[in-house]
Amino acid sequence: MPRYGYRRITRELARRSFVVNHKKVLKIMRENGLLCKKRVYKIQTTNSNHGLKTYPNLAKGLEVTLLNQLWAADITYVHLATGFVYLASILDVFSRKCVGWQLSKNIDEQLCEDALEMAFALRKGVDLRGLIHHSDRGVQYASTDYVNALKKRGILISMSRKGNPYENAFAESFNKTVKYEEVYLTEYASFQDAYKNIEKFIEKVYNKKRLHSSLGYVPPDEFEEKYLNEAVA
Repeated sequence: MPRYGYRRITRELARRSFVVNHKKVLKIMRENGLLCKKRVYKIQTTNSNHGLKTYPNLAKGLEVTLLNQLWAADITYVHLATGFVYLASILDVFSRKCVGWQLSKNIDEQLCEDALEMAFALRKGVDLRGLIHHSDRGVQYASTDYVNALKKRGILISMSRKGNPYENAFAESFNKTVKYEEVYLTEYASFQDAYKNIEKFIEKVYNKKRLHSSLGYVPPDEFEEKYLNEAVA
């Protein structure tokens, strides 16, 4: 976990039965040059200049207390040596688990539809009626096929205001994590190389191993398993 900050390092050590103060961890990391440094790129991934129907923000002020209560969807870019590819993802806000994702050379409706289908497959057998799907007002999320796929399952559609990324903060946070803990640490030789590494990070690291402060410093898969076990008990 080369991008863990001192707080998560402290928590991980505690999970392994090491007793150490977070200030001591910070001091050691600073002395050894292990604190994270940021790299910044800016590529526009949202095209909201379209004539398709948009929807009000249903997520603002919502208290999320259940699985499949609120999904947050977004698109970000990944830099290759020869250009850019695009990552669409869907996050269950309650567990912070990435339930669907797709990487593509094209930033089109199909990219987002594929991520959505993965999320549906993961939650197969679960009644998704009343779930809120939140995204920006990009043409991909407002497209007829995407909207119909949501409405078919009784899913409510929510969109952030134009030009306001803070209204989709959970998805933005996930994108930042993928960037700083995987993408910026790796030089991808090809699309296939990027796909393989990002798949490994999301499926094997982010969902299964990475500690989340908002979950009491446990990984999303562990959090969901505990939640579901307690619901059955």
